[in-house]
Amino acid sequence: MDRALTEARAAAARGEVPVGAVIVGPDGAVIAHAGNRTRELSDPTGHAEMLAIRSACALLGSERLAGCDLYVTLEPCPMCAAAISFARMRRLYYGASDPKSGGIEQGPRIFTHPTCHHAPEVYAGIAEPESAALLRSFFASRRGQSYHGGD
Repeated sequence: MDRALTEARAAAARGEVPVGAVIVGPDGAVIAHAGNRTRELSDPTGHAEMLAIRSACALLGSERLAGCDLYVTLEPCPMCAAAISFARMRRLYYGASDPKSGGIEQGPRIFTHPTCHHAPEVYAGIAEPESAALLRSFFASRRGQSYHGGD
């Protein structure tokens, strides 16, 4: 999760919402990492998870990431949760909960739907204080708002 936090800090430095993601392969080695780039790429799908999944799939030459684990600093949104399911990821570890836009334990709870063909093991609250602090700081400095997730 330290690498994901580094990616989140880099995203914040670029003016992006500070979310970072890292994918670890079956052998325990990092195979992909990314931070949010929605503004930089002018792409609403430029979430850290989506970019890391694309990179890992390209590296492995497969649309499936079975046996891979995803570490992300914020609870994935519904779009990213669906991509995690489609990629058949083994485990998801995330930091801060996202009461506004989350798709795992908040909102639509993508992995609980009968139409969800694969649900990874989910571990929430990993480095939650650090992840939530990055988000609070970012929103306080950019918009005068704060992030209340995980409090």
